[in-house]
Parts: sequence; structure tokens; C-alpha cells
Amino acid sequence: MIKTKWLNLMVLALAELLALALWFSASAVIPQLTAAWDLSSAQQSWMTMSVQLGFVVGALFSALLNIADRISNRYLIAVSASIGALLNGAVPVFDAGPDLTLALRFGTGFMLAGVYPPGMKLVATWCKEDRGLGIGILVGAITLGSAMPHLLNAVPLFGDQGIPAWQTVLLTTSGMAFLSALLVGIFVQVGPHLSKTAPFDWRFIGRTLSHRPTRLANFGYLGHMWELYAMWAWTPFLLLASYEAAGWSTQGARLAGFGVVGIGMVGSVVAGLLADRMGRTVITSWSLGISGGCALVVGLFFDHPGLLTALCLIWGIAVVADSAQFSTAVTELTDSRYVGTALTLQTSMGFLLTLLTIRMIPPLVDWVGWEGGFIVLTIGPVFGVVSMLRLRGLPEAAQMASGKR
Repeated sequence: MIKTKWLNLMVLALAELLALALWFSASAVIPQLTAAWDLSSAQQSWMTMSVQLGFVVGALFSALLNIADRISNRYLIAVSASIGALLNGAVPVFDAGPDLTLALRFGTGFMLAGVYPPGMKLVATWCKEDRGLGIGILVGAITLGSAMPHLLNAVPLFGDQGIPAWQTVLLTTSGMAFLSALLVGIFVQVGPHLSKTAPFDWRFIGRTLSHRPTRLANFGYLGHMWELYAMWAWTPFLLLASYEAAGWSTQGARLAGFGVVGIGMVGSVVAGLLADRMGRTVITSWSLGISGGCALVVGLFFDHPGLLTALCLIWGIAVVADSAQFSTAVTELTDSRYVGTALTLQTSMGFLLTLLTIRMIPPLVDWVGWEGGFIVLTIGPVFGVVSMLRLRGLPEAAQMASGKR
């Protein structure tokens, strides 16, 4: 066991990074899977959407039973990461084919609901005045972990003619998740804040939804999630299409795709530092505004891959910078006994919404091209900014960021 606060948080962040590599492990290799299994456009979308749907079902199940507030979060994360690794690894081991793969990806997402929200609650047990930074570091690690399959797919160490074997990408991410389980189960300790076990209360979900400050924080999160995962899922393919059209390197496009998702780690940490000092509603509003602006104009740079990459890197920083602050706000506004349930409910609603936007982008691209396919994502940031400004005007907002709203 590790006793010191920041060492605990660093090990936990590393563990979450490793476990969340499972999320896009199949999404990153969609071109190879399409070649191997002749995937339709809908099946390509479901390679990501099945994980989202599994996460939603797992999170709702956990929220209804208050699992994150009644079971040791350390062991919940370790067991969930281990089972998720097995399900993810079964795809290449059994050469599952598209239908079974979608089922296994659903199961992987279900188990990740036992990794992500409980990880945020564990951070909250260690942090109080600096909770925005703590959760920002964790979400930053999760962001980098989500990008890792794109890096693995870009490294020409496996396969023929520099094309990575998709089986190796999935097996490697499963190995990372097993290591995550060991790190959390052996080394991570619970902190002194918010650590009491709560009694079972299925009615807490209703109270959370009816509590206006928490509801507005969740509305901000929904606006953010409308944009985030559609951006993460399809921007690497926007870059790939742009690079190929310009005759640029495919490997370079894959590395750019990794960078665009992974650079969000910087945004998460910096936003955490600033939000603890300047206020959650301020930083989330600025982040939403910048990312929404990027979604509005990104398609205009399709014919200029260098400029497109630079803009996408800015987008990658802004699009996830606010994520941890919505979660931090919920931990500050809700009943401290049910922080785990409130976080799980928040993430379940957000990931349910992502099913719509992830599926929406490919038909839009077919209709208007990459040049206009992402404009619809600006709806979310606008809604999020309005929600956070309304939250800022409530007296309960003083509970956030040591009174800095």
C-alpha cells in the first residue's frame, strides 16, 4: 500500500491510463477490420458505439445499486479491468468476426463502467481544495490511455509492409488492462475524504436529477459529451482522409490521430489547475467555446493537412479540458455519501448521448463531405455554456472551487 497522497494519485492515474486503452482498441484498427471482415459503414460505427452502449448499461446498473458507494473502489476497478481485458483479448484469440466482436466490445464497455467513475471517486477521497486538479490529472491519464491504440496502430513493428496487425493492437491493450488491475489492487489506497460506505438507496438517482445545481452541472457535461467522443472517434479518420488526398504519409496521419486525442491530457491538467483558482464555470465555459469554434471551422482546412493537424491539436486540448471539471462540480454539489453514484449517473447519461453523435457523423460526411461533417457538434458546446452560466448564478455555486464558482 502507498500512503502518500500524490504517489497514490500518480499510480491510480497510470492504472486508469492502462485500462482505458481498451476503449478504442477496436476503433483504431477499423481500416484493418474492414479489410478483413468487409465491414459496412454501420458496423464500423458500432465498433465504437458498442463500447459506449456497454458503458451506459454498466453505469446505470452501478448507479441503481449504488455499487461505487458500497463496494471497495480499489477492488471494483481491479476486477472490472481484468474482465474487460479478457473480453477485449477474446476478439483476436478467437478471431471473433464482426457480430461476436460487437458483443465482446459491449461487454468491455460494461466493465469499464467499473473503472472510470470509481477512479474519479478515489481521487475525491484524496483531494478537497485541489480536487479539480486531482480529477483533471485522472481524466488526462484516461485521455492519453484512450489514444494509445492509435499509437500502437501507427508503430510499424507488426504485420506486413509496415501495416500493424490488428490482433496485436487488441492483445497489447488487454495486457495493459491486466497491469492496471495489478497496480490498483496492490498499491492504491483510499484517502481520508468521502470514504464512508453508503446505505443502498435507489431513490438517490431521482434526487440527483431534481437538484437544480447538480442538474445544471450535468447539462454542461451533456453539452461537452455531445462533442467529445464523436470528435475522438472520427477526427483520426478525417486526418487520414486529408493526408491521403494530399499524398501525405498514412503513418503520419495515424500518429497525428494519436496526438490529437492524447494531447487532451495537457488540457485536462491545465484546466484543473485553473479551475481550482478561477472557478469551474469560468474554465468550462471557455473550454466549450474554444472547442465549439474548432468544430465549426475544422472542415475548412481539409485540403491543407498541416493546418488541419494544428487546428485539430488545439481542438484536442480544448475538447476534453472541461470534462474533469463537470465531474468535480458534481462531487462538490451532491450528497457526499453518494458521490460514486452521482458520478456514475453523470457518465451514463453522457455516454448514452454519444451514441447519437458517433453514429451521426458518417452519414453527414457522406452527404456534405468532411468539410461540413463536424459542424453539428457545435450544438453541444452552446448548450453547455448556457448551462454553466446559469449554474454560476445560483447561490449553491459557491460550494465549487472553494467559493470561486
